[in-house]
Amino acid sequence: MRAEEIERLVKISREHPLMPETYVPWKEEPKETDLYLPEFLTSLQGLPLYDKLTRQQKIDLGRHEVVQVLYSYGWGEALFCVFMAKFLLELPPDSPEHRFLIREIIEEYRHQEMFAQTITRVNGLPLKQNMLHKLSGTISTKYLPADYLFMGSLSVELITDMYGNSARRAPEIYVVLRKVFELHNIEEGRHIHFTKGLLEKYTANAGYIKKSLYSFVILMNICFVRTMYVRKEIYERIGLQNPDAVFKQASKNFKLKFTQNCLGDIMAFVNSWGGFNTATRWAWRWLLKADV
Repeated sequence: MRAEEIERLVKISREHPLMPETYVPWKEEPKETDLYLPEFLTSLQGLPLYDKLTRQQKIDLGRHEVVQVLYSYGWGEALFCVFMAKFLLELPPDSPEHRFLIREIIEEYRHQEMFAQTITRVNGLPLKQNMLHKLSGTISTKYLPADYLFMGSLSVELITDMYGNSARRAPEIYVVLRKVFELHNIEEGRHIHFTKGLLEKYTANAGYIKKSLYSFVILMNICFVRTMYVRKEIYERIGLQNPDAVFKQASKNFKLKFTQNCLGDIMAFVNSWGGFNTATRWAWRWLLKADV
Protein backbone atom coordinates (compact mmCIF):
# COMPACT_ATOMS: atom_id res chain seq x y z
CA MET A 1 0.00 0.00 0.00
CA ARG A 2 1.07 3.57 -0.62
CA ALA A 3 2.06 5.67 2.41
CA GLU A 4 -0.81 8.13 1.87
CA GLU A 5 -3.37 5.29 1.92
CA ILE A 6 -1.99 4.01 5.21
CA GLU A 7 -2.02 7.53 6.66
CA ARG A 8 -5.70 7.82 5.72
CA LEU A 9 -6.50 4.59 7.57
CA VAL A 10 -4.58 5.78 10.63
CA LYS A 11 -6.55 9.04 10.60
CA ILE A 12 -9.89 7.23 10.38
CA SER A 13 -8.92 4.98 13.30
CA ARG A 14 -7.97 7.97 15.44
CA GLU A 15 -10.83 10.30 14.56
CA HIS A 16 -13.70 7.82 14.13
CA PRO A 17 -13.20 4.97 16.59
CA LEU A 18 -16.10 2.61 17.19
CA MET A 19 -16.34 2.02 20.91
CA PRO A 20 -18.19 -1.12 22.04
CA GLU A 21 -19.28 0.69 25.22
CA THR A 22 -21.49 3.07 23.20
CA TYR A 23 -22.05 1.24 19.89
CA VAL A 24 -23.52 -1.94 21.37
CA PRO A 25 -26.86 -1.65 23.29
CA TRP A 26 -25.66 -3.85 26.15
CA LYS A 27 -28.74 -3.17 28.31
CA GLU A 28 -31.18 -4.55 25.74
CA GLU A 29 -32.68 -7.82 26.95
CA PRO A 30 -33.33 -10.62 24.44
CA LYS A 31 -36.93 -11.03 23.31
CA GLU A 32 -38.68 -14.36 23.69
CA THR A 33 -38.53 -14.88 19.93
CA ASP A 34 -34.85 -13.89 19.56
CA LEU A 35 -32.29 -16.39 18.32
CA TYR A 36 -28.55 -16.30 18.94
CA LEU A 37 -27.33 -17.98 15.75
CA PRO A 38 -29.04 -18.42 12.35
CA GLU A 39 -30.59 -21.86 12.39
CA PHE A 40 -28.83 -23.04 9.21
CA LEU A 41 -25.49 -22.62 11.01
CA THR A 42 -26.38 -24.77 14.03
CA SER A 43 -24.94 -28.26 14.17
CA LEU A 44 -28.24 -30.17 14.45
CA GLN A 45 -30.29 -28.31 11.85
CA GLY A 46 -30.94 -30.63 8.91
CA LEU A 47 -31.12 -33.77 11.07
CA PRO A 48 -34.48 -35.42 11.98
CA LEU A 49 -33.54 -34.83 15.62
CA TYR A 50 -33.67 -31.06 15.15
CA ASP A 51 -37.39 -31.13 14.37
CA LYS A 52 -38.00 -32.93 17.68
CA LEU A 53 -36.34 -30.21 19.76
CA THR A 54 -38.49 -27.80 21.70
CA ARG A 55 -38.38 -24.11 20.79
CA GLN A 56 -36.30 -23.42 23.90
CA GLN A 57 -33.84 -26.20 23.09
CA LYS A 58 -33.31 -24.72 19.60
CA ILE A 59 -32.68 -21.29 21.13
CA ASP A 60 -30.27 -22.71 23.69
CA LEU A 61 -28.45 -24.73 21.03
CA GLY A 62 -27.79 -21.54 19.08
CA ARG A 63 -26.77 -19.68 22.24
CA HIS A 64 -24.20 -22.27 23.28
CA GLU A 65 -22.82 -22.60 19.76
CA VAL A 66 -22.52 -18.85 19.18
CA VAL A 67 -20.54 -18.68 22.43
CA GLN A 68 -18.07 -21.12 20.87
CA VAL A 69 -17.91 -18.91 17.77
CA LEU A 70 -17.25 -15.83 19.91
CA TYR A 71 -14.63 -17.72 21.89
CA SER A 72 -12.84 -18.72 18.68
CA TYR A 73 -13.23 -15.14 17.41
CA GLY A 74 -11.29 -13.90 20.43
CA TRP A 75 -8.70 -16.64 20.01
CA GLY A 76 -8.20 -15.72 16.36
CA GLU A 77 -7.82 -12.03 17.23
CA ALA A 78 -5.23 -12.91 19.86
CA LEU A 79 -3.27 -14.93 17.28
CA PHE A 80 -3.38 -11.99 14.89
CA CYS A 81 -2.02 -9.70 17.60
CA VAL A 82 0.92 -12.07 18.04
CA PHE A 83 1.57 -11.88 14.29
CA MET A 84 1.39 -8.09 14.28
CA ALA A 85 3.73 -7.83 17.27
CA LYS A 86 6.26 -9.98 15.39
CA PHE A 87 5.81 -7.93 12.23
CA LEU A 88 6.27 -4.66 14.13
CA LEU A 89 9.80 -5.68 15.02
CA GLU A 90 10.70 -5.57 11.32
CA LEU A 91 9.44 -1.99 10.79
CA PRO A 92 11.03 1.38 11.61
CA PRO A 93 8.96 3.05 14.36
CA ASP A 94 8.41 6.23 12.35
CA SER A 95 6.96 4.40 9.32
CA PRO A 96 3.24 4.65 8.41
CA GLU A 97 3.00 0.84 8.55
CA HIS A 98 4.27 0.79 12.15
CA ARG A 99 1.77 3.43 13.26
CA PHE A 100 -1.09 1.67 11.50
CA LEU A 101 -0.28 -1.66 13.14
CA ILE A 102 -0.24 0.02 16.55
CA ARG A 103 -3.75 1.34 15.86
CA GLU A 104 -4.88 -2.08 14.60
CA ILE A 105 -3.53 -3.86 17.67
CA ILE A 106 -5.47 -1.43 19.86
CA GLU A 107 -8.67 -2.21 17.96
CA GLU A 108 -8.06 -5.96 17.97
CA TYR A 109 -7.61 -6.04 21.73
CA ARG A 110 -10.75 -3.97 22.07
CA HIS A 111 -12.56 -6.56 19.96
CA GLN A 112 -11.34 -9.34 22.22
CA GLU A 113 -12.76 -7.52 25.23
CA MET A 114 -16.04 -7.02 23.34
CA PHE A 115 -16.33 -10.72 22.51
CA ALA A 116 -15.66 -11.65 26.13
CA GLN A 117 -18.31 -9.18 27.31
CA THR A 118 -20.78 -10.60 24.79
CA ILE A 119 -20.23 -14.12 26.10
CA THR A 120 -21.03 -12.85 29.59
CA ARG A 121 -24.10 -10.95 28.32
CA VAL A 122 -25.67 -14.09 26.82
CA ASN A 123 -24.87 -16.11 29.96
CA GLY A 124 -22.36 -18.19 28.06
CA LEU A 125 -19.89 -20.65 29.48
CA PRO A 126 -17.36 -21.37 26.70
CA LEU A 127 -15.90 -24.82 26.42
CA LYS A 128 -12.17 -24.30 26.55
CA GLN A 129 -9.55 -25.65 24.21
CA ASN A 130 -8.37 -29.21 24.73
CA MET A 131 -4.72 -30.22 25.00
CA LEU A 132 -4.35 -30.63 21.23
CA HIS A 133 -5.75 -27.13 20.67
CA LYS A 134 -3.37 -25.65 23.22
CA LEU A 135 -0.39 -27.49 21.77
CA SER A 136 -1.22 -26.26 18.28
CA GLY A 137 -1.63 -22.68 19.50
CA THR A 138 1.66 -22.81 21.38
CA ILE A 139 3.57 -24.13 18.37
CA SER A 140 1.97 -21.54 16.08
CA THR A 141 2.70 -18.52 18.23
CA LYS A 142 6.16 -19.53 19.40
CA TYR A 143 7.73 -21.16 16.39
CA LEU A 144 5.97 -20.21 13.14
CA PRO A 145 7.53 -17.34 11.16
CA ALA A 146 5.40 -14.20 10.86
CA ASP A 147 4.14 -14.99 7.35
CA TYR A 148 2.87 -18.47 8.30
CA LEU A 149 1.22 -17.08 11.44
CA PHE A 150 -0.39 -14.42 9.25
CA MET A 151 -1.88 -17.06 6.95
CA GLY A 152 -3.23 -19.09 9.84
CA SER A 153 -4.73 -16.06 11.57
CA LEU A 154 -6.34 -14.86 8.35
CA SER A 155 -8.01 -18.23 7.78
CA VAL A 156 -9.62 -18.06 11.26
CA GLU A 157 -10.83 -14.53 10.49
CA LEU A 158 -12.44 -15.69 7.24
CA ILE A 159 -14.36 -18.46 9.00
CA THR A 160 -15.62 -16.35 11.86
CA ASP A 161 -16.49 -13.45 9.55
CA MET A 162 -18.86 -15.76 7.71
CA TYR A 163 -20.69 -16.45 10.97
CA GLY A 164 -20.67 -12.77 11.90
CA ASN A 165 -21.99 -11.60 8.53
CA SER A 166 -24.82 -14.14 8.62
CA ALA A 167 -25.81 -13.13 12.16
CA ARG A 168 -25.69 -9.36 11.68
CA ARG A 169 -27.96 -9.57 8.62
CA ALA A 170 -30.60 -11.72 10.33
CA PRO A 171 -33.34 -9.66 12.06
CA GLU A 172 -34.29 -12.59 14.30
CA ILE A 173 -30.88 -12.49 16.03
CA TYR A 174 -30.56 -10.83 19.45
CA VAL A 175 -29.72 -7.16 18.86
CA VAL A 176 -26.60 -7.18 21.07
CA LEU A 177 -25.07 -9.90 18.93
CA ARG A 178 -26.03 -8.15 15.70
CA LYS A 179 -24.40 -4.89 16.80
CA VAL A 180 -21.26 -6.68 18.01
CA PHE A 181 -20.85 -8.37 14.64
CA GLU A 182 -21.68 -5.11 12.84
CA LEU A 183 -19.01 -3.16 14.71
CA HIS A 184 -16.44 -5.84 14.03
CA ASN A 185 -17.33 -5.93 10.32
CA ILE A 186 -16.91 -2.15 9.94
CA GLU A 187 -13.49 -2.05 11.57
CA GLU A 188 -12.29 -5.19 9.80
CA GLY A 189 -13.21 -3.49 6.52
CA ARG A 190 -10.44 -0.99 7.21
CA HIS A 191 -7.98 -3.66 8.28
CA ILE A 192 -8.55 -5.67 5.11
CA HIS A 193 -6.93 -2.99 2.93
CA PHE A 194 -3.70 -3.38 4.84
CA THR A 195 -4.07 -7.15 4.95
CA LYS A 196 -4.30 -7.34 1.15
CA GLY A 197 -1.00 -5.48 0.92
CA LEU A 198 0.65 -7.98 3.25
CA LEU A 199 -0.84 -10.88 1.33
CA GLU A 200 0.65 -9.57 -1.91
CA LYS A 201 4.01 -9.12 -0.19
CA TYR A 202 4.10 -12.70 1.07
CA THR A 203 2.74 -14.45 -2.02
CA ALA A 204 4.26 -12.38 -4.86
CA ASN A 205 7.63 -14.12 -4.74
CA ALA A 206 6.54 -17.37 -3.08
CA GLY A 207 7.43 -20.48 -5.02
CA TYR A 208 5.65 -23.83 -5.28
CA ILE A 209 6.90 -25.16 -1.94
CA LYS A 210 6.09 -22.05 0.10
CA LYS A 211 2.62 -21.70 -1.43
CA SER A 212 1.99 -25.36 -0.63
CA LEU A 213 3.08 -24.83 2.98
CA TYR A 214 0.86 -21.75 3.26
CA SER A 215 -2.04 -23.86 1.97
CA PHE A 216 -1.41 -26.60 4.56
CA VAL A 217 -1.19 -24.03 7.39
CA ILE A 218 -4.58 -22.63 6.39
CA LEU A 219 -6.10 -26.09 6.05
CA MET A 220 -4.89 -27.16 9.49
CA ASN A 221 -6.20 -23.96 11.07
CA ILE A 222 -9.62 -24.51 9.52
CA CYS A 223 -9.79 -28.09 10.81
CA PHE A 224 -8.58 -26.87 14.19
CA VAL A 225 -11.22 -24.14 14.55
CA ARG A 226 -14.00 -26.39 13.27
CA THR A 227 -13.50 -28.75 16.20
CA MET A 228 -14.19 -25.90 18.64
CA TYR A 229 -17.78 -25.39 17.44
CA VAL A 230 -19.32 -28.84 17.95
CA ARG A 231 -18.91 -30.21 21.47
CA LYS A 232 -20.66 -33.04 23.28
CA GLU A 233 -21.19 -30.91 26.39
CA ILE A 234 -23.56 -28.62 24.48
CA TYR A 235 -26.02 -31.46 23.92
CA GLU A 236 -25.81 -32.35 27.59
CA ARG A 237 -26.61 -28.75 28.51
CA ILE A 238 -29.77 -28.61 26.40
CA GLY A 239 -31.04 -31.84 27.94
CA LEU A 240 -30.64 -34.36 25.12
CA GLN A 241 -30.43 -38.04 25.93
CA ASN A 242 -27.38 -40.04 24.86
CA PRO A 243 -25.21 -36.98 24.06
CA ASP A 244 -22.39 -39.20 22.76
CA ALA A 245 -24.61 -40.49 19.94
CA VAL A 246 -25.94 -36.99 19.27
CA PHE A 247 -22.38 -35.69 19.09
CA LYS A 248 -21.45 -38.26 16.44
CA GLN A 249 -24.48 -37.33 14.32
CA ALA A 250 -23.89 -33.62 14.82
CA SER A 251 -20.20 -33.83 13.91
CA LYS A 252 -20.93 -35.58 10.63
CA ASN A 253 -23.78 -33.20 9.84
CA PHE A 254 -21.74 -30.12 10.74
CA LYS A 255 -18.79 -31.12 8.56
CA LEU A 256 -21.06 -31.36 5.52
CA LYS A 257 -22.75 -28.04 6.33
CA PHE A 258 -19.41 -26.38 7.01
CA THR A 259 -18.17 -27.31 3.55
CA GLN A 260 -21.40 -26.03 1.97
CA ASN A 261 -21.71 -22.78 3.95
CA CYS A 262 -18.28 -21.69 5.10
CA LEU A 263 -15.61 -22.63 2.55
CA GLY A 264 -16.48 -20.32 -0.33
CA ASP A 265 -14.46 -17.24 0.66
CA ILE A 266 -11.59 -19.34 2.01
CA MET A 267 -11.25 -21.35 -1.20
CA ALA A 268 -11.36 -18.17 -3.31
CA PHE A 269 -8.65 -16.70 -1.09
CA VAL A 270 -6.35 -19.74 -1.37
CA ASN A 271 -6.98 -20.05 -5.09
CA SER A 272 -6.14 -16.36 -5.66
CA TRP A 273 -2.44 -16.96 -4.97
CA GLY A 274 -2.13 -20.52 -6.24
CA GLY A 275 -2.49 -22.48 -3.01
CA PHE A 276 -4.24 -25.39 -4.72
CA ASN A 277 -1.82 -27.67 -6.53
CA THR A 278 -0.89 -31.34 -6.85
CA ALA A 279 0.72 -31.32 -3.40
CA THR A 280 -2.27 -29.80 -1.58
CA ARG A 281 -5.53 -30.65 -3.39
CA TRP A 282 -5.70 -34.20 -1.99
CA ALA A 283 -5.60 -32.89 1.59
CA TRP A 284 -8.37 -30.33 1.02
CA ARG A 285 -10.52 -33.00 -0.62
CA TRP A 286 -9.84 -35.56 2.10
CA LEU A 287 -10.18 -33.37 5.21
CA LEU A 288 -12.80 -30.84 4.09
CA LYS A 289 -14.42 -32.55 1.09
CA ALA A 290 -13.60 -29.40 -0.84
CA ASP A 291 -14.33 -29.33 -4.57
CA VAL A 292 -10.83 -28.38 -5.78
